[in-house]
Parts: sequence; structure tokens; C-alpha cells
Amino acid sequence: MSLLMIERPIESAPRERRTDRDHDLLDALRRREPTAAEYLVSRFGERAYRLASGITGNGQDAEEVVQDAFWTVVRKIDSFRGESAFGSWLYRIVANAAYQKLRGRQSRQHDISLDEILPRFDERGCHAAPVADWSAGTADPSTQAELRTALTAAIDELPAAYRAVLVLRDVEGRSTVEIAETLGLSLAVVKTRAHRARLVLRNRLGEYMTAIDATALSACAS
Repeated sequence: MSLLMIERPIESAPRERRTDRDHDLLDALRRREPTAAEYLVSRFGERAYRLASGITGNGQDAEEVVQDAFWTVVRKIDSFRGESAFGSWLYRIVANAAYQKLRGRQSRQHDISLDEILPRFDERGCHAAPVADWSAGTADPSTQAELRTALTAAIDELPAAYRAVLVLRDVEGRSTVEIAETLGLSLAVVKTRAHRARLVLRNRLGEYMTAIDATALSACAS
């Protein structure tokens, strides 16, 4: 399938420059201090890697993306005008680098349409099939490790654009406004992608828990 690309940001009136909570790092980068790059990696490296990994679905690609993105930040720090938070500007560079990495691949045969894995709804917008409540089963320590594996597989199955929103919203805890600013999306698109991604994860985990229950029942009957 074709990759979902980042929409262009909606143009708006110029905003006043605001005090950035990363002003100390910004100052160090602008002064070209020898330790500035190390400081950048220390503060944002882990979060940038999670975002890059969420988009590319590949650890090695994510490492290359973060290295390239951070080098871009260091080289282009003077182009940062403070119209958004420094973190949002950096994440946008990381996201663009990650999408560029995906576009550079020959193919992604394992990507599938989100519509193929979303739960089915009827004309009233209700679930077409009964939805089992499996949430109580997540408290069982014996299944938690397997659930984490199933969750990771479900996230990897998401199209890249949906993974990016999900990582920023549910892993990084970023607000809808911050995500829209970072990825150049409208608020409505961010909300829709987050909702649809969560539906996919819930559907996949529901299928997994149903399979576990069926296996347990079969073992008891034998």
C-alpha cells in the first residue's frame, strides 16, 4: 500500500516567540558549545528513538534516523525561530527523517490497509459483532508478558502514520495540539488516527485473549 504522508501544516498568523523550557539546551547549541550535541542526545535521544522506531518499525533504521535528525538539528539550529516549542521542532525533524527512510525502501510488503484490521461496524456505528470484555484478564501475571508481545506486534502492524500518532499520544503522553504541531496535521486528523489506532490494538488484543481462553477451555476439557 502507499504510505500515508504527513499533511502540510495549516497556515496561520505568525505567533509571538515564547520562552522555551529547553532554553538552556538551545543556548548551548547556538553557541556551538562542545558538549551541546551530547546534551541534546541525553535529553531527547530516547524519546526521539521511540518516535523513529514507531514510524519505521525497525530498530536499525530508527538509530540511523535519530543520528541524521540530530545532526540536522545541530546544523540548522539557527533556523529555529521559537514559533513552536523546541521539542516539537525536533520531533518534526525526526518524523520527516523517518518518513524519508520509509520512502527510500524498495517496498514494504508486510504493510496492510488499516481497514483490513479495524473492527467492523454497522450502519449505526455500532460494533457489527459482539465485543467481549477481556480487560480483567490483563491482570493475570501469567499472560502479561505474552500480552506485551501481542501489543508490540499489533503496533508494528499499524501503518506508519498511525504509529507515529499513537507513539506520541500514548507512549510520549503528548497532547493533541502538540502532536498536530509536530507532525503538521490538523487536530481532527490527529484525533481520528489516535482513535482508529486504538481500535485496531483493542481488536487485536481481543482476538488474542479470545484465543487464550479457547486454549484454556480445550485444555480443561481434555
